[in-house]
Amino acid sequence: MALELRHLRYLLAVAEHGNFTRAAEDLHISQPTLSQQIKQLERTVGAQLLDRGGRGVRLTDAGETYARHARRALRDLAAAERAVHDLQDLSRGHLRLATTPTFTAYLVGPLTAELHARHPGITLTVRELSQERIESALLADELDLGIAFDGPHQPGIAAAALFTETLSLVAGAAQGAGPGRPLPVAELTERHLALLSGDFATRGHVDAYLARHGVTPRIAVEANSIQALVEIVRRTPLATVLPDALAHDHPHLTPVPLRPPLPARTVALLSRDGAYHSAAARAFTRLTGELVRARGYSLAP
Repeated sequence: MALELRHLRYLLAVAEHGNFTRAAEDLHISQPTLSQQIKQLERTVGAQLLDRGGRGVRLTDAGETYARHARRALRDLAAAERAVHDLQDLSRGHLRLATTPTFTAYLVGPLTAELHARHPGITLTVRELSQERIESALLADELDLGIAFDGPHQPGIAAAALFTETLSLVAGAAQGAGPGRPLPVAELTERHLALLSGDFATRGHVDAYLARHGVTPRIAVEANSIQALVEIVRRTPLATVLPDALAHDHPHLTPVPLRPPLPARTVALLSRDGAYHSAAARAFTRLTGELVRARGYSLAP
């Protein structure tokens, strides 16, 4: 029997679901057909790929090895198809982008507007993910580019530094909190704060800073949405910590510098090392660099 791509997809579907019936439903084929196709594949490769005993179906050792190569083959084929259909004149195309949550509040909007103004034929898919999930999705070829923070990365991830992000205490403009003198970090013990929840990288960054200076914050609100946090702060006496770029662009927020300042972070454009970069991805990379320079964002010396 000649091996066909559908056999690879069938095997991976069964491995993912651990069940022939659910895999068949997902593939929109009958369960007997799926079982027959898997048996044909096993005869072709000369090894048992699935352990059908027990309460579920799982890959054998040979199946694990075969599935790993099958995933890579399908990923490379998808990249090849995108390369063939990629139009260098950018009259059409598709870009898959993910960012960590804070960037959706002040960077994704301007980038999307600029991309659409220059290349209206390019469709953009944007996902908001944690940095770990962005890197995993890049490695699995589920994304073209990611915007996150520089630092230790998973093997196979390439990072190009974009700018240095600084953070400050932020209060609502209606509360009369002017820039004024820097606020000693110790005084945060006397203020009620609204902070991002613990699944945000920014929250971990803030917690480490406060712990380093022996400050135990009085947290009145935790939110897992930047938009919700901004609305809470602008309408209450609570303060928060957000990127300066977000606060400076917002008419209802006022940044208050802390002493000592919060450590800055390097924002980076992430991709899979050695991956094919479509014309859309290359155009987006160029305009990202141009936009951060135009907005005065820069890398720390």
